[in-house]
Amino acid sequence: MASGGGNKKKVLLMGKSSSGKTSMRSIIFANYIPRDTRRLGATLDVEHSHVRFLGDLVLNLWDCGGQETFMENYFASQRHNIFRNVAVLIYVFDVESRELEKDFQYYKSCLESIAEHSMDAKVFCLIHKMDLIPEDQRELVFSERVAELKRRSHPLEVTCFKTSIWDETLYKAWSSIVVSLISNVSALQKHLGSFAQIMDADEVVLFERATFLVIAHTSQDTSADRDPHRFEKISNIIKQFKLACSKSTAQFQNLEVRNENFSAFIDYFTTNTYVMVVMTDPTIPSATTVINIHNARKHFEKLEGAL
Repeated sequence: MASGGGNKKKVLLMGKSSSGKTSMRSIIFANYIPRDTRRLGATLDVEHSHVRFLGDLVLNLWDCGGQETFMENYFASQRHNIFRNVAVLIYVFDVESRELEKDFQYYKSCLESIAEHSMDAKVFCLIHKMDLIPEDQRELVFSERVAELKRRSHPLEVTCFKTSIWDETLYKAWSSIVVSLISNVSALQKHLGSFAQIMDADEVVLFERATFLVIAHTSQDTSADRDPHRFEKISNIIKQFKLACSKSTAQFQNLEVRNENFSAFIDYFTTNTYVMVVMTDPTIPSATTVINIHNARKHFEKLEGAL
């Protein structure tokens, strides 16, 4: 078993020093804003944290310092302790690293250790600090790096994301990683679809309550002109708004945004989630939508407990 006992999932966060591992962890799980990560120091050896997620899912996050001495120890004296019972390996590459070949060597050593001690672990690579690459070159740089990583990872499967702490790409990557650890998320998706149909909602999105990572969503309108990153952008915006509220000793609970084209309702939903409901039918009163959200809470609380 890659996940260890109970529903605790061991997640390794690895990569060379200064690749941005601790900054992204602090933004997603510790409510930092990007500019405040500049004051974070280097991670020494391994920092452990436990993050409770949906139901009884707990992420046992190991943030592994990337200094050369530590990296060598991970593959020697600490190999069994570090790489056993791993559910997910996240390897972070600095896209502008001047020692790319050494990065690849460490990554390969990680894969060999994972194959030996946690053969069922999922592997994710984050090509990080993409904001440093000119916008018109990002897709090319990313696609070339992905092709090289897939070649070097064979026969293991690897999923790659381009990320930056300055935009929604960080939320996109971490949402996908965390969702991969949630059992039977398809059932949650199915019930969200039914919920949307009952309310005649255009879109319904479920966010994890503390991190505001996207867990599941359903859309009645699948037109191609919608921004494919809109949910992660909303995650980023609402997370920043929540932080602003907390700094003024106010607590974020719900939000309604309305214009001539749509109404969007963001409200607490279950113990561990917020929900966003988007409506475009102007004949449906706001009060009706709010009541429907309230009435669905008990059902989704029960469903969440079964995940």
